[in-house]
Amino acid sequence: MTKTIQIHRRDLLKSGLAASAALSLGLPVSAAESAAAAAVEDGIAWHKGVCRFCGTGCGLLVGVRDGRIVATKGDPDAPVNRGLNCVKGYFNAKIMYGKDRLTTPLMRRRNGKFDKTGKFEPVSWDEALDEMAKQLLRVYRAKGPAGVSIIGSGQYTIPEAYTASKFMKAGLRSNNIDPNARLCMASAVVGFYQTFGVDEPANNYSDIELSDLMILWGNNMAEAHPVLWSRVANRRLTEKRTKIVQVTTHRSSSSNLADLVIIMRPNADLAILNFLQREILKRGVVDHDFVNKHCIFSTGVTDIGYGLRNTDKYARPAEKDTLAKQLVVKLDKYEAIGQGRKPGEVVEQKNSGGTAGNHWRITFEDYTKALEPYTLDFVAELAKGDNDESIDTFKQKLMKLADLVCEKERKMLSFWCMGVNQHQRGVWVNEQIYSVHLLLGKHGKPGSGAFSLTGQPSACGSAREVGAFCHRLPSDMLVANPKHRAKTEKIWNIPQGTLNPKVGASLMEILRGVEDGSVDFVWTQVVNILQSAPNNTHWVEAMRRPDAFVVVSDIYPTYSARAADLILPAAAHFEKWGLYGNAERRTQGWHQLVKAPGQARTDVWMMMELAKRIKVADTWKAQPLAGVKDNMLPDVLEAAKAMGIKPEDSLFDVLFSPKDVRAKAVWPDPKYPGELNATGEALGLDYFPEKALFTEYRAFTLGDGHDLADFDTYMDPKCRGLLWPVVNGKETPYRFNVDYDPYAKPDNLFYGKLMKDIPTGNLRGVTDKTPKAAPGTAKIFFRPYAAPVEQPDGKYDLWLCTGRILEHWHTGSMTRRVPELHRAAPSALLYMNPGDAERRGLKRGDTAHVESRYGTCRAVVETQVRNIMPAGSVWLAFFDEKVRTNAVVIDSTDPISLEPDYKKTAVFVTKATA
Repeated sequence: MTKTIQIHRRDLLKSGLAASAALSLGLPVSAAESAAAAAVEDGIAWHKGVCRFCGTGCGLLVGVRDGRIVATKGDPDAPVNRGLNCVKGYFNAKIMYGKDRLTTPLMRRRNGKFDKTGKFEPVSWDEALDEMAKQLLRVYRAKGPAGVSIIGSGQYTIPEAYTASKFMKAGLRSNNIDPNARLCMASAVVGFYQTFGVDEPANNYSDIELSDLMILWGNNMAEAHPVLWSRVANRRLTEKRTKIVQVTTHRSSSSNLADLVIIMRPNADLAILNFLQREILKRGVVDHDFVNKHCIFSTGVTDIGYGLRNTDKYARPAEKDTLAKQLVVKLDKYEAIGQGRKPGEVVEQKNSGGTAGNHWRITFEDYTKALEPYTLDFVAELAKGDNDESIDTFKQKLMKLADLVCEKERKMLSFWCMGVNQHQRGVWVNEQIYSVHLLLGKHGKPGSGAFSLTGQPSACGSAREVGAFCHRLPSDMLVANPKHRAKTEKIWNIPQGTLNPKVGASLMEILRGVEDGSVDFVWTQVVNILQSAPNNTHWVEAMRRPDAFVVVSDIYPTYSARAADLILPAAAHFEKWGLYGNAERRTQGWHQLVKAPGQARTDVWMMMELAKRIKVADTWKAQPLAGVKDNMLPDVLEAAKAMGIKPEDSLFDVLFSPKDVRAKAVWPDPKYPGELNATGEALGLDYFPEKALFTEYRAFTLGDGHDLADFDTYMDPKCRGLLWPVVNGKETPYRFNVDYDPYAKPDNLFYGKLMKDIPTGNLRGVTDKTPKAAPGTAKIFFRPYAAPVEQPDGKYDLWLCTGRILEHWHTGSMTRRVPELHRAAPSALLYMNPGDAERRGLKRGDTAHVESRYGTCRAVVETQVRNIMPAGSVWLAFFDEKVRTNAVVIDSTDPISLEPDYKKTAVFVTKATA
């Protein structure tokens, strides 16, 4: 007798999804399960894609049916994730289809016209962009290039970042464009520049499977980079020799697998890294052959301030005592000893600002002398971060770390992200980590290297490589360098002298500029800056100034959109063609797979349409700009005429529609028959904008160590990305290694060109101002311990550290619209030490009031899971716009990188009243 098996639709769906995932990973399934998978996938066309979250760069298979993304799963052919996704990655489809998706432009209006005090009303794209152009030109005529700005993103696609940078720098002649990567990766960038003369990591993810010592510096990979953590965990659990060390201010999810967890006081990483360097010298394990051939020793100015305003004019009363330390600081005991000074010495912060990054060459003897104070006893007393741990136990942990680091045969990886970069001395800590690896000769080698991880999907590829920062041009070039400007003007086919030589306003400077009235036009793209920026109550209020005009482009009505004057509906990532560059230098591309809803448009389209409304005559005539020659940018209109560019031509005509560009990217493109092209179709073009933009951008990269492959290579369905530089079709797994890197030579190993000519001095300062070249070398830096600008005191008695959690991405504007993720983590929790909570009359589940000098917020208390806090510290994520964590956070920044420190704000916590 044959038994009939009944399968309900829900069961079929569940079993089919599970079987589909298993099949994609090559796992065995039964015939029935295979049939269920086929039923679920019936009618779905699968395409390659890239995950929208974090800097890992996981490959996806994206399922399309009936013009809609219906599913995503890990791509088993992707070398990054090998078929795995984290919990966020599995919901790349659902983040596109929230119920409140923006589908039409919204403008503040009253009586049918724009009014700053009006309510949001739907308007046409023409009305939106006409008003936008009108307001931009109003500000431009009044304040010149310094008065306008774009706040961009490490979530830009490469074509978007390139369009924004070219529009601002060549079109508007303004360098006031900065990405939210300033909030996460700027310290890493400057660390690369100063150490190697060129940006971005030398190693790649495959080192995880080769290394037997992995050190996490202030890094919680288990939640911030979960797929990478799965690879780390696999290595740790399958290779007995492998050790994981976490140096952190609190226990986290990553601590559970670590062999050694070192709980430190905030900022004490500076001292611990000096202790390690001292031990390397003391134990005689320096790789002298490598160091003598390829390295020099350096140090720099110490009294650099804390990246706060130099005036308290805009400060609230509670902020003023901390702001005063921006100008003068009294050294504590540990700073004084670590810097070779007297305790209590009052020190003027005279190097605050543009000179903060000044550094010079010193001798090995001076370097050795500088490290002498960083003994085990001194560092243990300074650095111990858990009051419940004995000093002897803490010393044993420091020595165990030193033992592992100094073991010559160990292959060693250092990983870090926001714990190091969001730091008042973030550049210094980056440089110290490199110094440890360089002393040992363990960098840029299989299994060994210092590996800075990025937080966003294209913080490397778009923000850094494209140069969408206020100080950068494409391919590691700088706006202040006349040779770099000349090369850029040639590739962009614009008159010599068009580009602005003055570094623009960084992200925090733009926000402060809106507050003080020096910046009156702000366009935010792919970023929710008023939720993510520190001390954000200031900036929310500033955006509502009568003269400020604020445009927000996004896919959802974010917290930032509430303060906008104009909201523009953007296309999501699979509704346009794009490329991302991840943390291991892997460039990956995807096709447009579906159409955007309603009137939503690509960010590239928005910029090009706005460019049509601005004439060359508006921006290429002489423009006032303080700080350049004669306080004026030169008139280049006559030079433009000689090139065939007329004053009445639009910036679109000049920047985005030249004949040679169109010829290289025709549309329809025979390589992509029948495919979508949202940008070109909406513009009515006969060419392919994203391909044209990338092709032009690629010209910057060729021949200088940043070489990219062509657009079609990345878009090939078989290509899962390539590690640049890509030379003769071959990727480069390791930079600065003659066995792998075609640019590395035995006598020119560290071939970066930036900051290689430096003066000479000693530990007290420069003794010979004449810059001397040191080509082919990397710098081993001495950087001293420095205390945070504010520390817990009698009133604000707790440290607050912020961060992100596994379930949500940054400000939650996408992930909180996914029901499954929202249910898993519906609100941001205040993680507290149980004793701290009890002393304040709080218990798990109570609502707490958190207050700093900068603002207040409320959050529910958690004392048991995820983040286990030592006494004196609390932790809070920033994804929840109801909590508004960053209203509480100090806006101190690293004075060299200008990156904010989200990890060290002094707060007090009480039980919230109704």
